[in-house]
Amino acid sequence: MTDCKEILSMLRSPESDVLREGAYLAGEAHCEDAVPLLVEMLKSSNIGVQEAADNALRMIGGKEAVSGVIPLLKSDEAPVRNGAMDILRALGGQELQLLIPLLRDEDVDIRIFASDILGSAGNVMAVAPLCEALLKDPEVNVRYQAAVSLGCLGLPDAAKCLNQAMRDEEWVQYSVIEALAKIGHASSVDAMVKAMTHSSELVVSMIIDALGDMGNVKAVTLLLKRIESSPTALCNKIVKAIVKILGAKLVNLLPKTERENFREYLLVALEDEDEEVQDAAILGLAVMGGDDAASGVFSIASKLDPDKDQDRLERILESLAQMGVTAVLRQALQGEDQTAALLAVETLSRVSSPEVEKLLTDAFWQNQVVVQRSIIAVLARIAGPGAVGFFMDILAKHNDGKVLKSAASFLGQKLRHAPAADALFALLDHVYDDVKEAALDACVAIDGPEMQKRFQLLFAGIDPIKRLMAVYALGKMDPAGNIEILKAALEDESPEIRKHALEAVASLCQNSEVWLELLVSRLRDENRDVRQTVVEIMGQCFSAAATPHLLHALHDDDDWVKVRALEVLGQHKVAEAIPEVVELLEDPNKLVIIRAIECMGSIGGTSAFRALLTVSGSDDYEIMEAAEAAIAKIQDEQEREI
Repeated sequence: MTDCKEILSMLRSPESDVLREGAYLAGEAHCEDAVPLLVEMLKSSNIGVQEAADNALRMIGGKEAVSGVIPLLKSDEAPVRNGAMDILRALGGQELQLLIPLLRDEDVDIRIFASDILGSAGNVMAVAPLCEALLKDPEVNVRYQAAVSLGCLGLPDAAKCLNQAMRDEEWVQYSVIEALAKIGHASSVDAMVKAMTHSSELVVSMIIDALGDMGNVKAVTLLLKRIESSPTALCNKIVKAIVKILGAKLVNLLPKTERENFREYLLVALEDEDEEVQDAAILGLAVMGGDDAASGVFSIASKLDPDKDQDRLERILESLAQMGVTAVLRQALQGEDQTAALLAVETLSRVSSPEVEKLLTDAFWQNQVVVQRSIIAVLARIAGPGAVGFFMDILAKHNDGKVLKSAASFLGQKLRHAPAADALFALLDHVYDDVKEAALDACVAIDGPEMQKRFQLLFAGIDPIKRLMAVYALGKMDPAGNIEILKAALEDESPEIRKHALEAVASLCQNSEVWLELLVSRLRDENRDVRQTVVEIMGQCFSAAATPHLLHALHDDDDWVKVRALEVLGQHKVAEAIPEVVELLEDPNKLVIIRAIECMGSIGGTSAFRALLTVSGSDDYEIMEAAEAAIAKIQDEQEREI
């Protein structure tokens, strides 16, 4: 290690590079003799030199560093002063005896700097001198900074002197209030409330906010006493603070005699321009409820932009829902204002009450289509068997696709209502594909011999879309019972139908040996998507019997079929595939090569490892990287086995 003498020599160099290196070495060696030179370097115009000296002084620390930096607080250059303060904030906590005397310096700026620095001390010993500065220093800015620093320390020991300082002038009161809020000591509640009697309206407003932030229940009674003698703006602030303190316990914790009175103040606070006050009033009224409260809250919600105010609107709707089924929601559903009706539906979707279902079904037909879509989406989720007639009526009379989809979902997936079969089956001819899909899923959910017979007849038709729906439905409902139709579908002229037939057959893999035989027949399909589907299904329902066919797929004309086969063989660690996988390292398609490498990494073993070592020397970076990753995977597996 370089000794201090060499370091000192470097720190006297005119070369900035040498100075930076010397500063680094001084910090590493904790060379206290270097402190004076490092302090001088802080005055350099070279930022790199400044930073090097700063870091070194922080590493050396102790009395030497602190006492060396303190004189820089008197520098005429702001960057030098600020840098010195940063260092002292970091180091001064353990050297308070050097900093505290600065609070009595004749220079006001030094006293302010010292007050600031002590706020970062993290030491209870800094509280008493800061309190003395707060209560006795003749300069207001020193007292202000002392209060700020006491707040930064956050120690309860400071509460007493901060409470006393509440009688200081307004500028100091600001920082005292913030400090007390940070400390949150119970004794400060009384002091802050008492200060409200002799403080400006602005200070009183700050005190109220601070009491709300502190969350001490003791403040509620004191604030309630103050509310009646306060102007409206301050009343609203008090409302916000009380709600913040009590939250959802508002009704239980407020004295019975005060509840209704406070409710009136909550209603007034709804009109405040401050959103935070409004939101506090909304939370309070959500607990207390009432049609007048719901009306006021609904009015605010109706003026919000669903995109810009999404989070706030969400919170308000939750509050409205907490109030239950109110008059304003009924009126909105019956009125002509589409926006209000949608807002009411969204609110009711969150209300847990049997009354909601009837209210929405009664309002459905008198609303516009956009609102009807919203209503039926909610009803499809919350309604019970009693709403069957309503939904059957929808299928008979309505022609909107989204409405019909909701009705199909309710009658099919939710209730499996067999009498709806005719109407749902008829929707398979609907003009919109998404309605057809919803009807198809509903029919599948209802199932039964009659429904299967409908789809069996549908498969016999010439329309390929209907044959596709039939294969999908029969494969979902009873693939084993409809195996002959599925076999026929595997030979259909439409590749999409063949794919759906394959997926239906695959569901039999745990119960029948037929499935593999049927799958294999399509490995030579003219359509690459069908062949790829076969390989994917073999992976999903893997058995050793599928291995020869997966190996065959490695020689497919289509690269994506090869890739899928490699993925399946790797996933199931088919060791016997390694020789044929190695051959694919010569494939002209780089993707196939990379997947072959990954496959060998997953399978592992000596043969795979040797092949990967060979290819790891490839000139192609992607291939080399894939090989290295595969080798690392094999090595990890071997270590785990050991």
